[in-house]
Amino acid sequence: MIIDFHTHILPPRIKEERSKYIASDPCFAALYSDEKARLATADELIASMDEHGVDISVVLNLGWTSHELCVETNDYILESVARFPERLIGFGSVQPQLLESALAEIERCAKGGIKGIGEMRPDIQLLDLKNEKVMEPFIKTIISRKLILLTHISEPVGHQYPGKGDVTPELLYPFITRYPDLTLVCAHWGGGLPFYALMPEVKKALGNVFFDTAASPFLYNPQIYSQVIQLVGTDKILFGSDYPLLSQSRLLREIKSLDLSEETKNLILSGNAQKLLGIKNSFSNPSPSG
Repeated sequence: MIIDFHTHILPPRIKEERSKYIASDPCFAALYSDEKARLATADELIASMDEHGVDISVVLNLGWTSHELCVETNDYILESVARFPERLIGFGSVQPQLLESALAEIERCAKGGIKGIGEMRPDIQLLDLKNEKVMEPFIKTIISRKLILLTHISEPVGHQYPGKGDVTPELLYPFITRYPDLTLVCAHWGGGLPFYALMPEVKKALGNVFFDTAASPFLYNPQIYSQVIQLVGTDKILFGSDYPLLSQSRLLREIKSLDLSEETKNLILSGNAQKLLGIKNSFSNPSPSG
């Protein structure tokens, strides 16, 4: 089984009216102002999964700044999961600054079957992670509904790229220590956060934190896999492609070429995600081929 923990889909209307949403939302503009930046619908994702042998994909939303766009795109994700219940697992998006609306939307989406909230963009959504009046009820609701939070996080050094943002390990770490019961997935290898696990207190704080491989070839050389395994353990790594930014096959080829045991590769490609999401083997559609 192969589970892709980091993909994005958007309603056909947004894809068709890209310029309208670029003008109206900072997050969308940061990611998709370049006409070469690909957008994908649920049907296109399913076709790509079939082509590249991916059994299940976690479909993430974006860090929209408006509540209305969160709701509109959450509806599409819920509808897509209902259409492809054996292939897609949904994560929703909220704007926590509109706290009451955000909490109600989490409840609505949870009742609809979503498994998490993300991909959050605290910087673009102007979300102060230290603001306990907002964060306490927000995180409490996520935990009480047994949801996962997935957040964008980027490197404090290195090259710039569209959507890199300003959420770095030093900003996220106090948040992690404040909410140890929260199941958190840090996208893009956590912006290098695993490297700090050489500090005993950091490794302890990362007990409920996981890292996906989204866009890895754009960020690190393949040595990142063995290094992070040594630092935080094999059970913390989740295969994520960041489709449609990257084809699933590019990361799959990279992982399969690594000098790692088959057991380790299987944990990265599906085992860790199965445990985190509560998925049994029987969940997957047997039709895709490798």
